[in-house]
This record gives sequence, structure tokens and C-alpha cells, in this order.
Amino acid sequence: MRKTIFAIALMSAMSAMAQEHAEVDVHARYTKVVTPVNGKYESKRPPVAERLFTSEAVEKKIKEVQKLLKKNPKLAWMFANCYPNTLESTVHYRQLANGDDDTFVYTGDIPAMWLRDSGAQVWPYVALANKDEKLKKMLRGVILRQLKCINIDRYANAYNDGPTGAGWQKDDTEMKAEVFERKYEIDSFCYPIRLAYEYWKVTGDDSIFGEDWMQAIGNILKTFHEQQRKETAKAYHFTRMTDRAFDTVGWDGFGAPVKPVGLIASLFRPSDDATILPFLIPSNFMAVSAMNKAAEILKHVAEKSETEQKNKALGIAQDCSALAAEVKDALQKYAVYDHPKYGKIYAYEVDGFGNRLLMDDANVPSLLGMGYLGDVEMNDPIYQNTRRFVWSEDNPCFFRGKAGEGIGGPHIGYDMPWPMSIMMKCFTAQSDDEIRWCMKTLLNTDAGMGFIHESFHKDDASKYTRAWFAWQNTLFGELVIKLINDGKVDLLNSL
Repeated sequence: MRKTIFAIALMSAMSAMAQEHAEVDVHARYTKVVTPVNGKYESKRPPVAERLFTSEAVEKKIKEVQKLLKKNPKLAWMFANCYPNTLESTVHYRQLANGDDDTFVYTGDIPAMWLRDSGAQVWPYVALANKDEKLKKMLRGVILRQLKCINIDRYANAYNDGPTGAGWQKDDTEMKAEVFERKYEIDSFCYPIRLAYEYWKVTGDDSIFGEDWMQAIGNILKTFHEQQRKETAKAYHFTRMTDRAFDTVGWDGFGAPVKPVGLIASLFRPSDDATILPFLIPSNFMAVSAMNKAAEILKHVAEKSETEQKNKALGIAQDCSALAAEVKDALQKYAVYDHPKYGKIYAYEVDGFGNRLLMDDANVPSLLGMGYLGDVEMNDPIYQNTRRFVWSEDNPCFFRGKAGEGIGGPHIGYDMPWPMSIMMKCFTAQSDDEIRWCMKTLLNTDAGMGFIHESFHKDDASKYTRAWFAWQNTLFGELVIKLINDGKVDLLNSL
């Protein structure tokens, strides 16, 4: 009876999620369970003719990794399914009339482009950009498209491929036809900067830092300054008619009050759920990193510019650096809590008045994910204390069961850990035992489908959400490559 009730509840939840995402197109390949025949697995990749984008460098990397993982056929199979998933199923690359690159990236089963997701989805391919000109142009197109999106609406998180009017047009906020959803999130700015910076460092291509870049950085700074709430709390408004409390914003759509202490308010989390206390700590850490990267880029732009443009770039760079320093200082003053069990840890959200929310959500930037992003030093004792706290029942969003354990959040609800949290634990692990546990859990919670799901039930991994979620698929490929580069091939083959 309990199983029946759970199944009905899960079906109802997934139906609600389908309505939330407006359009869901899950191909049969994502839901087909594969049983190995003579130790070999049937590929879940789309036929070559159906792939949206292919890269010779990526294909070479897949063969290289599979050869190294020949003693672990399931892991080799899952890697080959997941690593190219963004390219094959979500990347829409084209050249504009002026010959410039343009790439629109679906988030998977949702035909819209999230600034965060798209930046994370293509991130693992940047390392191969110099080995494949076609791949390099595609990545360049993603960055240029992201900059254009920011300049269309600096408070949006997801965009349409043109002024189609798709998405959440009935939300009570200033919607445009080009915008799919207008949930303001700090990380929506940080991921594009992270991607542009890494692309520039790897390729040396600074052609992406033109007028759209300068305008986008100006818009980001304007938004961050507004959301420090020093002058007004009413620069952005959002409400939605919904039965999901975390899909709308309280306090008449302006968010809970904060004390202006230098931190930046974020009305939504990376999960697209509303914050409770608007100073979202992991996103503020990421903002510090992003602003420092932007300042470095702007100084480079200034070196190559004429006097007027040079002075403008240097002025914006100074503003970025000053903001980063201010937020960094405020984080040390307001984000740290002396926990009676774990010692000093970072809170998840604060308001500047002394109130704090102690938890972590699976979506990155998260407290756990700060080490992966490089927003804190891995050996920072406060981060290490925080890491122990978030991976425990003392974190209200942590779930442990027969099938596995991990961090979830209100986006899906009770008892549904996200593999993304397990991957973050693995990315930031400092022992082979921890890496081994993480990888075994990821291999055992795919429900036999060879892909990484959004979340799975803690007691039964065959109950999951989102069969097609490109961000987590590509992240899994990134993780496998990192572990190989870290000399963990024997460990992976021994699983």
C-alpha cells in the first residue's frame, strides 16, 4: 500500500514538474533500461545523423577514456553516454549573417537556455578547444549568446531562442518575448564570466571581449549594486500564481528585508527556488570570484585599447575589484556561524540582521560546491567544517537511504538526493575511500539507463526525476576525466 501511495505521489510530482517546465521531450533512449550482453553495453548515444553537434576532439577523448576504463565496462559505457550529451542533444550552433558565431543551448528536456546551465554544460569541453576549431567556434558562440542574453534582460535566468514568447509569460514581472523565465539569481551572471575567462585562458582568444562584453559587465555591476540594497529594495519584483511556495517571492515580490552590509541579495537559488533570506552565501562567494575574473579581463582589454576605451575599461575593472573586496569582507563578517557541533561553518543564507539559515542545497553554487568552483581554498578549515555539516542529517536537505545518500532540496522535495551533490562530494574529496564510495553510488543509481538523473529516491533509484538532464550528464563526464587526470584509473577500474 505504501509503495502504491508513493508511486501515485511521484507520478503526480513528475506531472507537476512537466507543467512547470512547459515542454518536455524525453526520447526513448533516456528511459530504456540496458542489460549488458556478454559484458558489453548497448550505446545510448543518438545515431550520428541525429546528433546536433559533433567534435573530433571529444570523440577522441571518449575513445581514450574507454580504453583506460576497459576493466569497468559500465563506467566506460556511462561516460560515453554522458560526456557528449550536451553536444549531441542540446547545442544549436549557427553562424549569423555577419559571420559571427552563435550557440543556443537547451538545458535538456526544456527548450530554453539557462545562463547557469549552459555555462556549466559546455564547461568540460573548453579544455579541448585548441584541438578542434569547430568546437572552439561553438564555445565562442555560447559566450557571445550569453552576453546578448544578459543585455536583453539583466534580471532573467532563462531565455528563448529569439522573441518567441515561450515560457512563463504570465509571471508578474517585466517579461519580454525573448525571456523564458525571469528569476533573478546571482549565479546567472557568474557562470558566463567563469566560462569566458576559462575560454580566454585556454585559447588566448580575446575577440569575445567586445561591445557586448563591456555592456554586459556594466549591466552585471548595475544589478549587483542594486541588490546590495543600499539605496532601494525595489529594483526587481517577481510573483507567480502557483501552489509551490518556492516558485514565488514573498514580501510583495521584493523578497525579505535585509540589512545592507555589503553582501548581494539573490531572490532565487541555483535550483530556481526562492531564497528565504536573500543573502545567498555560496552565490556571494561565486560573485567575488567572478568580479575578480572580470577585472582581470578588463585590464587586458584596456592594454589593447585606445585612450578613451582604455580609461573606461580600467574604471569598470576598478569597480569590479572594489565590489569583490567589499563582498569578500562582508562574507567573513556575516556568513560564518560558530556551530556547537562542527565549529565555524558557513551559513547558506543570511540577512545581515543576524538571522541565518543552516542548510545546503544540491544545486551549484552550493556550500559543498564552493571547493569545486574554486571560490574557497579546499583546505580552508571553515569550508572543511561546512563540508562535514552539509553531508549529515544536521543538514535538513540531506537524505540517506537504502539506495544512496546525498543532498537534495525543496525543488524536488523529501527523500530525493541529487547525484550532483554526490559529484560535488567526489570533486572535493581528499581520500580514495570517499572517491570510491561516490563513484560506486553514481554507478548504482542510474536505474540501469546509463545517464545521470536529476534526483533519485533514497530507497529506490528506479524512482527518479528528469531522465534527460544534460548538465548532470556532462558534469559526470567532467568528473571521470578529472579522476583520470588525478591518477585514479586503477581506482575506477576496481569499482
